[in-house]
Amino acid sequence: MYPGGIGPDKPAREEKAVPKERPTTRVLAMLELLQDRPGISGRDLAQRLGVDERTVRRYAAHLADLGIPVTADRGRYGGYWLPPAFRLPPLTLTDGEAGAVILGLLVGCPGPPGSSTESALAKINRVLPAAVADRVAALRDTLAFSPHPEPVTAPDSRIALDLAAAARDRRRVSITYRSWRGETSERDLDPYGLVFHSGRWYVTGLDSRRAAIRVFRIDRIDSLRPAADPQAAAPPPGFDPAAQVTESLGEVAGRHQVRVLLHTTLEQAARRIPPTAATLIQTSEGILLDTRAERLDTMAGYLAGLGCPFTIHQPAELRDALARLSDRLASYAARTGTADTPFSP
Repeated sequence: MYPGGIGPDKPAREEKAVPKERPTTRVLAMLELLQDRPGISGRDLAQRLGVDERTVRRYAAHLADLGIPVTADRGRYGGYWLPPAFRLPPLTLTDGEAGAVILGLLVGCPGPPGSSTESALAKINRVLPAAVADRVAALRDTLAFSPHPEPVTAPDSRIALDLAAAARDRRRVSITYRSWRGETSERDLDPYGLVFHSGRWYVTGLDSRRAAIRVFRIDRIDSLRPAADPQAAAPPPGFDPAAQVTESLGEVAGRHQVRVLLHTTLEQAARRIPPTAATLIQTSEGILLDTRAERLDTMAGYLAGLGCPFTIHQPAELRDALARLSDRLASYAARTGTADTPFSP
């Protein structure tokens, strides 16, 4: 046997020159050598990479940290191996692409220490050029998120990917779902689509046990498995997952059903009222605003700020809230002051 697999019947091939400017380059070059030369010895690797054998062992540990298992056989004819049939070409990203990936992870998949997001960010950071790594560190040190009423929890990425595959392949899945009260229930779900809305991930589809289309927060799905009957029902014609999610969230956003006729055009109303806030319906008399509200005094202020005339259809209590707002504003307007009035700090 000849070290490195080179013998009389197998001539040595011309070796590739390995760039030596960065350790990251040499780690990726080692991966390429392991793919091309299974069983290559530590000495040969060290020579090809321009390092010592101790550094080769450190590079092998680095690859293992990146999820690429490297096996080392000791002895005179030992060497380094990748698992059988293992092929993972290095992923090459430009500086801009690497920054885009990191931005996506930070904003779209926030997660606590130890999460998949955190480990993915750590792996990318380890192979970034120093200049890009410094800019990414600046981003992470200075990036802030506006407060959210509830803590935002990233979903389990495996569950999200399984749901996406089931939606694409029209497969029914069984899920264990945890409600906002902490109560768990078993559901058989025919997923129709995933939606990212207001910092959260949702899945919408047919809850076959309840025979109704429902919306579920993916971070509240504790487990997912194939259903006993894997055949899923097709979504209704023209079904829009994003519209279903926004409409469903609007229905649970408040206890008061609010319907107000806006005396303006649909175009003007749509500029001021996002689709997540209300449904706008064109009628012969104007634009019907249909939504729900938890606090009528807040809704009164919202309507007053739209800048167009309106007629309240329901609830009647909203008229009272608007009258109280009008009285408060009139009292504020009646207060007098002068430009020379001193203000205490």
